[in-house]
Amino acid sequence: MSASKPDLYSVLGVLRDATQEEIKHAYLTSAQRLHPDKNVAAGETELFLEVQQAYEVLANPKRRSQYDATLPPEIIEKNPHIRHTVLFSRPNLVQVEEDQLLYVLLDVEPEQKNSEALPAPPLNLCLVLDRSTSMQGDKMDTLKATAIQLIRSLRPQDVLSVVAFSDRAEVIVPASVSLDKRKQEGNIQMIQPSGGTEIYQGLQAGFKEIMRGRGANRVNHIILLTDGETYGDEQNCLKIAEQAAAMNVGITGMGLGGEWNDIFLDSLASKTGGSSVYVSQPKDIERFLLEKFKALKNVYADETTLEFKEQEHIRLNFAFRIQPEVGQIEIDSTLRLGPIPRDMPLQVLFEFVIESGALKKSNVPILDALLKVSVAADPNPAAPSRLRLTRPLEQSASDEAPPPQIVKALSRLTLYRMQERAQAAVQNGQFEEASRHLQNLATHLLAQGEHAVAKTALLEAQNIETMNAWSESGSKDVKYKTRALLLGSGRENRL
Repeated sequence: MSASKPDLYSVLGVLRDATQEEIKHAYLTSAQRLHPDKNVAAGETELFLEVQQAYEVLANPKRRSQYDATLPPEIIEKNPHIRHTVLFSRPNLVQVEEDQLLYVLLDVEPEQKNSEALPAPPLNLCLVLDRSTSMQGDKMDTLKATAIQLIRSLRPQDVLSVVAFSDRAEVIVPASVSLDKRKQEGNIQMIQPSGGTEIYQGLQAGFKEIMRGRGANRVNHIILLTDGETYGDEQNCLKIAEQAAAMNVGITGMGLGGEWNDIFLDSLASKTGGSSVYVSQPKDIERFLLEKFKALKNVYADETTLEFKEQEHIRLNFAFRIQPEVGQIEIDSTLRLGPIPRDMPLQVLFEFVIESGALKKSNVPILDALLKVSVAADPNPAAPSRLRLTRPLEQSASDEAPPPQIVKALSRLTLYRMQERAQAAVQNGQFEEASRHLQNLATHLLAQGEHAVAKTALLEAQNIETMNAWSESGSKDVKYKTRALLLGSGRENRL
């Protein structure tokens, strides 16, 4: 099969042993993203027609059989864009009656030769900015100044739009490649805080602007910044996030100060493979926004997904992205792992619960999945990578130590889970228990040399003991500072 004309399986992003159901699902997903009614970018109509033609052949068993007969006898199904490695926390499973835990560290990085050959893709970025009354003063001044910095740093091929919202939304800068920068800077300077916080209004308007500039050859991303909670429209916001994910649009949630809902922003962003960010002070707005803008310009693969089938008596308990941005990954049949930078691997830690009923073979199947990436700089379809994970079954546990990368990641993740238990205890009114969790967390932090975070945990333990509540920003300080420790773990341990 020539490199200029990929085989039909690659066009749909499935392997050659894909079921008819998998072929249909892949077609519907691709057709939704590439349909001419939703896309005006050059080349996407041709890709849509290729997808249609591939489906017409592969969905028909007789035509598929005839097509398969024309393929070379041996095809190495390898994604040319990436390479991946896997580490296990233990070399084998043990024949026992109780559940066993198995940790898997997945590392996905660009193929160096391909990464160097492909140009950095242009951006399609929308800033969705809270302009409610609580944003007045330093918050709004810094936010407007930073938005103007971003406009000035755009490349000619980049698209930027800006939406301001309170209890209604206004498009301040429409999505466009050729911005009249002086005019748009003036529009941004005119933003005035007023009204309440209704995130759905802003997110809906922002998604419309992103879709106006969306293209398969762009990194399409929404940055939502707010300092308050939204009420009654959370489910509508999550539905937009699901639509965004289906169209390969990422979302980053930035919360300013202590009054916003971190659980909601976490959920909103994770549906697209994104994450939430805690901005504690107005003066930090500039740093976080510029860092995110720089990271988006450095993206190699703008989306990485893992489509998997559950194995009998095997449960994926959680998935946690360690780098490039720390965050919990929503468990679904398709895991959205997030983007892959050009200069750093994407690293995800999985926890599997192995029930005794799974221990029926000498080599226990843990995971059967397809690893897929979307590389904006190369819209040509490529076959996914198959990820089949197994562990041998033995009568006794091995003496072999776990890989140091997993040990370090788990030690940091343990700290994060301690603060989660403290958060849950406060939520349930169990204040003494919450204080004990935080004291225990501080002890472990001190043992790892993390004195500043330990001090924060101890101060919050005292607040909860005496006031039966977190301090104004305490809950988020503890959560995001312990989460940041995971990022250090990932960066220090490349596979």
